[in-house]
Amino acid sequence: MDTEVYDVVILGAGLAGLGMGMRLKMAGEDSFVILEKEDRVGGTWRDNSYPGASCDVQSHLYWFSFDEQPDWSRVFAMQPEIQTNIERLVARRGLNHHIRLGAEVTEAVWSEDAGQWVITTVTGEQLRARAFVTAWGQLNRPSFKGIEGREHFDGVSFHSARWRHDVDLAGKRVASIGNGASAVQFIPEVAEVAEHLTVFQRTPNYVVPRQDRPYTEEERRMFLDDPARLQESRDGYYWEHEGWIGAMKLESNPVAEEFTRVAREHLETQVPDPQLREKLWPSYPIGCKRLLIADTFYPALTRENVELVTDHIERIEAQGVRTADGRLHEMDVIIYATGFETLSFMGHVDIVGRSPRSWPPRAGDGVSLRDAWREAPEAYLGMTVSGFPNLFILYGPNTNLGHNSIIAMLECQFDYVLKALSAGREKTAALDLRPEVLERYNSGLQEELRATSFAGSCNSWYKTPDGRITNNWSGSVEEYRQRTAALDLADYDLVPVGD
Repeated sequence: MDTEVYDVVILGAGLAGLGMGMRLKMAGEDSFVILEKEDRVGGTWRDNSYPGASCDVQSHLYWFSFDEQPDWSRVFAMQPEIQTNIERLVARRGLNHHIRLGAEVTEAVWSEDAGQWVITTVTGEQLRARAFVTAWGQLNRPSFKGIEGREHFDGVSFHSARWRHDVDLAGKRVASIGNGASAVQFIPEVAEVAEHLTVFQRTPNYVVPRQDRPYTEEERRMFLDDPARLQESRDGYYWEHEGWIGAMKLESNPVAEEFTRVAREHLETQVPDPQLREKLWPSYPIGCKRLLIADTFYPALTRENVELVTDHIERIEAQGVRTADGRLHEMDVIIYATGFETLSFMGHVDIVGRSPRSWPPRAGDGVSLRDAWREAPEAYLGMTVSGFPNLFILYGPNTNLGHNSIIAMLECQFDYVLKALSAGREKTAALDLRPEVLERYNSGLQEELRATSFAGSCNSWYKTPDGRITNNWSGSVEEYRQRTAALDLADYDLVPVGD
């Protein structure tokens, strides 16, 4: 089998990988391939097809600024429409010629002699590339958070990101273990059909109004015929969300206080039972956990066929869920809304960087990214890591947001990667981040993060058990845009490579 050679190999055909591919084509770069382990593009929008799945950012803001804007049907787009628009994008931009489906990457090794990445797939196929760009996402590996006894359940069970559409929930006793961002969307849908739905809540969340609605035909025609009006809508949403950054600060401020007031008012308006209200009201500062946006979640919990259980789950048994009070909640179906593995980032892929024989030893001996990230994942600007030349991570450590669209962050990263590729080509070199740059950057970043609500008194997927915040950015999108606007070659060692 011949080894294929590309300038760039991209891992993942979600929005990050596809956006990177678009930007490469726009820059005149055609020597790239996007490797996708599944049989369909779409990433999180392919995986999360549960009833009620939709975006938490307004549709006009949830798309690339450099692409033709879709004709969105709603203020907040639903999953089927987003997935359809992603697939249309692939065809319209000619990306289908660059995508290889069913190509699961198992290993990527830096070859010092060749100055290339050698990427191996599960079938044993090998590809070589000047640069390796990972777009594996942060929220795609289901987690069950150590719930004991799952294998003993006699009924049907599945994770919300692996929804069993072949399972009819009508007339069934259903459990939702979890009440986070996915659960608040599917719980109202399940409550409509299930005989009884039990929602097991570990920690309550702040919920603010969504105010979703369909766009009228007149509005859709206006946005299509007048791009300036669409841009005005997009800009309005963007700057509104940028203004939310105050809700992500730990110290008291007017924005956080206003969000807390709105969340409380939303709860009191939709939940008349004072005991249920108090079960649903958090004791930690707003922003510490993901802020939820929902109009139908609270009303679903007030239905006669829905019960909220806040007792700790001891274990799963053959007939259902046993809680700490000794009660067995008998179930036909268990849906795990227990989130994702968010600290590993890289999943099962082995990334092997420069050999310590050819350069001074660095974190993790510079051999395995898994070793380098043993304590916690970290990357300069969320994108580059010492000892891994021309490895660029999209939506990497500390680039998630609590207030705005991740698409805006990705666009900053695309620009930075293009600058790095251009500089490397000009210097006939691969860029290897200096270790002191990574150390200085992350030290300052963690200091900034200590002043955010992400560091508050709650457990969240944003941070490690010892409190190190690994997923979220410390500031606004505009601050990140400024930090990534210029590529400073002094931050990197130039590793000579062949022409």
